[in-house]
Amino acid sequence: MLVALILLPLIGALIAFLTPNNLWRPLILPIMACIHLGLSAGLVIKTPPPSPGGWIWLDPLGKVVLICISLLFTVCAFYSVGYLSYRQERSNRVLCTGLLVCLAAMCLVTITQHLGLLWVALETTTVSMAPLVYFNCNARSIEATWKYLLICSVGIGLALLGLLFLAYSTYVAKHDATLLLGAIIGSARELNPAWLHAAAIFLLVGFGSKMGLAPLHTWKPDAYGEAPGLVGALLAGGLVNCAFLSILRVYQVCLASGIEIHFFRNALISLGLLSMGFAAIFMARQADFKRTLAYSSVEHVGILAIGLGLGKGALYGALFHLLNNGLTKGVLFLSSGNIHRSYGNKTTDVVKGALTRLPWSGGLFLAGFIAITGSPPFSPFISEYTIVSSAFINERHWVGGLFLFFLVIIFIGMALTVLPMVMGAPPADIPLSDYQDRLLTVGPPLVMLGIILWFGIWPPAFLVTLLHEGAALLGGMP
Repeated sequence: MLVALILLPLIGALIAFLTPNNLWRPLILPIMACIHLGLSAGLVIKTPPPSPGGWIWLDPLGKVVLICISLLFTVCAFYSVGYLSYRQERSNRVLCTGLLVCLAAMCLVTITQHLGLLWVALETTTVSMAPLVYFNCNARSIEATWKYLLICSVGIGLALLGLLFLAYSTYVAKHDATLLLGAIIGSARELNPAWLHAAAIFLLVGFGSKMGLAPLHTWKPDAYGEAPGLVGALLAGGLVNCAFLSILRVYQVCLASGIEIHFFRNALISLGLLSMGFAAIFMARQADFKRTLAYSSVEHVGILAIGLGLGKGALYGALFHLLNNGLTKGVLFLSSGNIHRSYGNKTTDVVKGALTRLPWSGGLFLAGFIAITGSPPFSPFISEYTIVSSAFINERHWVGGLFLFFLVIIFIGMALTVLPMVMGAPPADIPLSDYQDRLLTVGPPLVMLGIILWFGIWPPAFLVTLLHEGAALLGGMP
């Protein structure tokens, strides 16, 4: 049954590719997404046993990422129908096909327990997403696509070297060379420390570049800035989470070894604080609001890395933040796509008074800003509070202090971009646009905003249990 998570989107991709009608093709996305969401919910509730050989299994960590991906993709699928109805000037065949192929690859990342297969799936997400970044077919989008492909492919190449080092460490330890996660964890204390250390470095750098940790984040501002809003949402909420899950797998191996975990945790905290620092610097007075969202993503992958590096109680917060950040980024990118399409511009010199011109989209973007900056009552407040309080509880005062300092700077910097966008009156010289707030372009992000509000006020018991189970796999407190 778990394989159906991959086969279903691939079948949908084939149907989308063969469908000749540009108007009918986007309808395939929400149909497949709803079926996939129902299948994902059923498999999360009643998970099949591991496959023969243990290559395929949906553990609690995979479940958290799968929930985020399936929810986010479903919302983006409904949004795409309304969005693509305005983009009839070019074919959407590649976009619709690529989205479904990418969904299949992301699902494979969540269910595989073989690190080699995980690498293949992660590389597939990179390749399948590249044509989608280029959807607008202009000079800036092709530059963004090449930068995305180049940096992420170099990172994935480094991760491949890390996997080879990891497999060789099992060989040096007189075991059969393997990349099966369960077998590596079972023999982790016997692995060669030098080769395991080298593997941890290469894997962190490789998967970190895909995740967008500073200073490996330089593909993000261009890719997020030039891709359509729904593609940006899946980049920030889907691919980033897949890369983070890959780092969680490496963390599991380091934790089981008992030797490398301290180095790995300190490296994560350092890269996390560096990412927040980069975001704080470059977000200040940022004129391009879509690039602001890119630097916000750099900030939040830094928060994820810090939560994982702190360990213990912060692990629950990191896993919860993985879900919160993915869904909140969906609200921001989809609403920003509406604003961009209406104004025909994405700089704050032109985009002003969005609440007047697009009341729903402007309101959603403002609410998304409040949520993503960790303000109550939205769920990112809970996950960020859990992480920073854990830093002080564990007497990592300098980590908690820098964390709070960067949050304040980022809040101010992002507010200086967002508030002038949504407040006031639109410029008089901006021509009217046929792009207006409609059900299919504001309904999906509104649903997602409702979910993060629900998770912030009253997190469902099944989700809390699942997050605790995931944290337990990482050595977190029950």
